[in-house]
Amino acid sequence: MSTTKTWRVELFLYEEGDHTRADAVLHTDAGTELRASGLARKHPADRQVPEIGDELASCRALSELSHLLLVATSNDVEENIGAGVTLDA
Repeated sequence: MSTTKTWRVELFLYEEGDHTRADAVLHTDAGTELRASGLARKHPADRQVPEIGDELASCRALSELSHLLLVATSNDVEENIGAGVTLDA
C-alpha cells in the first residue's frame, strides 16, 4: 500500500528600497513547521530588475530551509537510535 503526503512550502517576499527579504515556511502533514529567511540587496550601480532580488532572496531562504530540515532530520535519527549521526546533504 502506498501513501501520499503533502508538504507545503510558502514563500513571502518583502521589498523595501534596494533590499528584498524572503521568508520560506515549510508545513508538514505531521504539523512540523520550519522557517527560514534570505536577504538580497541591489547594488547601487545595478539596473532596476526587482525579479533578481526576489530570486536571490528566495534562493537563500530555501537553501537555509533545506539546511534546517537536514538538521531536524539528523536530530530525529539521533533520538531514535540513541547515537550521533552525520547526514550529508
